[in-house]
Amino acid sequence: MNRALLLVRRRILSAIPVLAIVVLGAFALLEAAPGDAVDAYVVSTGGGDAELVAKLRQDWGLDQSGPARLGVYLSALARGDLGWSVTFSRPVLDVILERLPNTLLLMASATALSFCLGSLLGVVAGARPGGSRDRALSIGSLALYAIPSFWLGLVLVIIFGIQLRLLPLSGIETIASGKYGLERAADIARHLVLPVSALSLIYLALYLRVMRAGMAEIWRQDFVRALAGRGISRRRIVWRHVARNALLPLVTVLGIQTAAMLGGSVVIESVFSVPGLGRLAQEAVASRDTPLMLGVILTSAIFVIAVNLAVDIVYAWLDPRIGAGEAS
Repeated sequence: MNRALLLVRRRILSAIPVLAIVVLGAFALLEAAPGDAVDAYVVSTGGGDAELVAKLRQDWGLDQSGPARLGVYLSALARGDLGWSVTFSRPVLDVILERLPNTLLLMASATALSFCLGSLLGVVAGARPGGSRDRALSIGSLALYAIPSFWLGLVLVIIFGIQLRLLPLSGIETIASGKYGLERAADIARHLVLPVSALSLIYLALYLRVMRAGMAEIWRQDFVRALAGRGISRRRIVWRHVARNALLPLVTVLGIQTAAMLGGSVVIESVFSVPGLGRLAQEAVASRDTPLMLGVILTSAIFVIAVNLAVDIVYAWLDPRIGAGEAS
């Protein structure tokens, strides 16, 4: 069997207990928090009598004990049913599938921008460690990495949305615009410029620093000195040998930072009012909608595991020596 398929099988098997721990841990934390969905509903509507509260708890299944509700949830989950959202009065799976594409589009755009541009700038900085470009880019990346993403997002809104009025302030697209095809794609792209920039610039600095540090380490290797001694041009050494070897740890960082970027998207979606999983999680917490919150957490965990699996496959492809013993 192909080594990649063996690796995928091993990762899927190891992901099952991880997802079980995530579900049980999230349920226990939500149960430990005070109040429930009925309390949140009563507060949002301005109050209600005891009879209404008791009826709602019975209708929503909140009159049962915690272990009983956990058993019902796990049995439904085994059938592929994520439960019913009392906030939206819809199945949790439908709500998540409606919001998930927006989050994936935001994260994919931010990841591609930060990884590609950060790697390129890292090569520029690492081409001559200690040089003027290296110092300037290193200082700039450190300053950028220290900026909170929500603050950067607000600054971008003030400059490009309010003062210059060049870009939309919020949302994923113009409401009821009637646009289709390329027109709609262009409208979505304009709405994504600010949130993608705010989310990607922070991680761009991280990829730049990792790439630069990797290249600075590889410049000290004997094989690089041997290549220079053979008269090979510095440009060729940088791109074909130093940068390629420095790319391996960068791919690892890409997988590790996926969870962090998913958490950062929660803040960015709130700042720019993007209807994605981040805002959905915020709404679920505010309404104490336990099935919806569990669905968001479970979906996020599956997404992070899938991305790390893809990173493992790419890593093994870049260096066939890696993972050979594990997949055999």
